[in-house]
Amino acid sequence: MLYLVPTPIGNLKDITLRALEQLKDADLILAEDTRNSIHLLNHYGIQKPVSPYHQHNEHKVLQHLVNQLLEGKKIAVITDAGTPGISDPAFLLVRECIKVGVKVETLPGATAFVPALVNSGIPTQRFCFEGFLPLKKGRQSLMKKLAEEERTMIFYESPQRLVKTLEEFIGYFGAERIASVSRELSKMYEENKRGTLAELVEWFGSKPVKGEIVIVVAGNT
Repeated sequence: MLYLVPTPIGNLKDITLRALEQLKDADLILAEDTRNSIHLLNHYGIQKPVSPYHQHNEHKVLQHLVNQLLEGKKIAVITDAGTPGISDPAFLLVRECIKVGVKVETLPGATAFVPALVNSGIPTQRFCFEGFLPLKKGRQSLMKKLAEEERTMIFYESPQRLVKTLEEFIGYFGAERIASVSRELSKMYEENKRGTLAELVEWFGSKPVKGEIVIVVAGNT
């Protein structure tokens, strides 16, 4: 059995009882960064074997993990924060498990873009999740397509690139397009700033930016 277990995006209390039970019951825990995950596991007294599982090794370890699952091991996958498979590794392993008949179970739980979207004040009935935009290849053509997107758009971005990306959005979407930037969700210094793209560039361009970033942009109306 393969379990995909969401972990808190900031506040350690934002983990479900079922997630804790599953982590305690697993034979092996796959973690995006074992150094980060060990803090969560130690906090809840979970002592299980932990192995790294990230974008740089997911192809290399795929068959070995599938073999362990076929032998009957229970493996849980976690990331540094949020739900595995959402801008984090898991897809390849899930696809292979389905192919060979290994049961996959995904637990509900924390995902950063959901509270950012609901808190934005921008329509939530229809939206598209773009995650991290490509840094180079394909970025310009994708932005041209998104300029015509009528649904609310959701992006992840690093604090170092936030202002540059917002300025790029202005070039494609217009300075008056309504948007929201959520930073450090569920943590002590959580910030949700709403306004036009021009206002957001002015706000975040005037100070250092830290933390995980979610950008929500209104669709083209």
